[in-house]
This record gives sequence, structure tokens and C-alpha cells, in this order.
Amino acid sequence: MRRIITLIIISLFLLSCTSKNRGTSESDNPVKEQDQVKVGINIGQRAPDMVFESPLGEKISLSSLRGKMVLIDFWAAWCGPCRQENPNLVKTYHHFREKDFNNGSGFTVYGVSLDKRRENWVGAIKKDGLEWESHVSDLKGWQSVPAAMYGVMGIPMNFLIDGDGIIVAKSLRGEFLDNKLQELLK
Repeated sequence: MRRIITLIIISLFLLSCTSKNRGTSESDNPVKEQDQVKVGINIGQRAPDMVFESPLGEKISLSSLRGKMVLIDFWAAWCGPCRQENPNLVKTYHHFREKDFNNGSGFTVYGVSLDKRRENWVGAIKKDGLEWESHVSDLKGWQSVPAAMYGVMGIPMNFLIDGDGIIVAKSLRGEFLDNKLQELLK
């Protein structure tokens, strides 16, 4: 029940974000075309921003990575398929992290953990060699606010966003992620 209420609240928030410019004409609001993209979780929409804590307690926002290709990766230490995918993700990160894309320079991962225990989360990051710096969690498991924001019903789940924060692909693993990144190179 709490998850449904959280989803409703987040949906209302996203709806208000996409409708806040209603009632103004184009001449009244000289906004760049890219800023007029709707916020949402579908391909072609701007990924909702989020700010959550790292394992060290620092706040890391998704928007702080703007300018890079970013994989928002929803996972958990207790998730077998997530842990099996991590070696592929590490390999992809190393291969593409310094590449130039059509709309972004460099590639990184914004890892969102659905763990409840910090020690399990941090242990999995170390054990799996997840070297990127943007690891976040609210440590609420399936009651996770970021998972609700993005409609995550199962993990692993991911969203690939470009340098402007626009979702360009979803649910990519292994060679499918590599192929999509390769396709987006300059």
C-alpha cells in the first residue's frame, strides 16, 4: 500500500513538472528546445533528477553528471542476476568511460542500490569492483524512492541517458548495452 501511495505522489510530482510552463507563449518564455522536453521515464523524455546519499553519506545528484552518457543502474547486493551482470558493466565502463558520444563526453554509471543494509551494499561494490563514483541508496529496499520514481518493478533495471539527461534506451545488458553505446559514438 505504501508503495502505491509513493508511486501516486511521485506521479503527481512528475505531472506538475511537465505542466509548469502551461499558459505561457513561446515568445513569453525563451526556453531552449531541449529544456521543453517532458520529464518522464520513457525513451525521449528527460530523466527525473534525483539526489541520494553515497556510501560515505555525501549527496550525489543525477544532474551532477550532465554532459556524460550515464547508465542509471538499479541493483542490489542480494540480487543474483544483478551481481552476474556487474562484470559486464565493469568491462563496459572501462571501454567507454573516456569516449566521445554524439551527445555526451564520457560514460559513467549512477548506481542505485535497493539494499537495506549499508554493509551489504558497500561490500558488494568492493567485491564486484564497481569503480564508478556515483553509488547512491536510500537503504529502503523495495520501498526505495528512486525505484518508485522510475517505475522499477524488478532488478536489474537500467536507463541510459545522454548528456542532456534524455533517456535514449532502457533495460540494456551485456552486449546490448555495448552495441547501443557503440551506435551513439561520434
